[in-house]
Amino acid sequence: MLGSTISHYRITGKLGTGGMGVVYEAEDTRLPRKVALKFLPEELADDPDAVRRFRREAETIATLTHSHICTIYDIDEHDGRIFIAMECLDGVNLKTYMSRNTLTTERIAELALQIAGALVAAHDKGIVHRDIKPGNLIVSDAGTVKVLDFGLARRSVRMARPSPDGPWARRTTWRRNGSFNSLSIRAAICSLWVW
Repeated sequence: MLGSTISHYRITGKLGTGGMGVVYEAEDTRLPRKVALKFLPEELADDPDAVRRFRREAETIATLTHSHICTIYDIDEHDGRIFIAMECLDGVNLKTYMSRNTLTTERIAELALQIAGALVAAHDKGIVHRDIKPGNLIVSDAGTVKVLDFGLARRSVRMARPSPDGPWARRTTWRRNGSFNSLSIRAAICSLWVW
């Protein structure tokens, strides 16, 4: 794929491979910017469930606008393969960043607040990420964090109601049919602190 043009994107390099995607760096030929193109792996390209989940990921990210969430530009198809065009980030994932740097308490708090801000923005739109881990967080060369990979994200059944007890108190667990829903904001917040 290197050197080929997909839609109006010229592929310039491979960024990585995961269970649900292959990501390439590309140049947008219409606008002067680098982008990341995420394709479904070839073995999943004809799987209707995988294509549906991939589209849902794009639609989920597209509803979110936040300085610490990766921006999506487009979803398209080329030669029968679906792809997502998104912001290309210069930096490393948080796992690599932590292995290369000695982090002070202040720096850990700064990173955690950025990630928490992104999660709050998603939760306010009724979206639970469900896969917060250092590999899905990119620390840019400028030192800011971006949340990636909303492939496992789910929409809530209903939004939590505001509470006079403060912003965190109002983010209560969502419920379905009177029982606790497994798509819990508390679980997302807990996973943030585990890393």
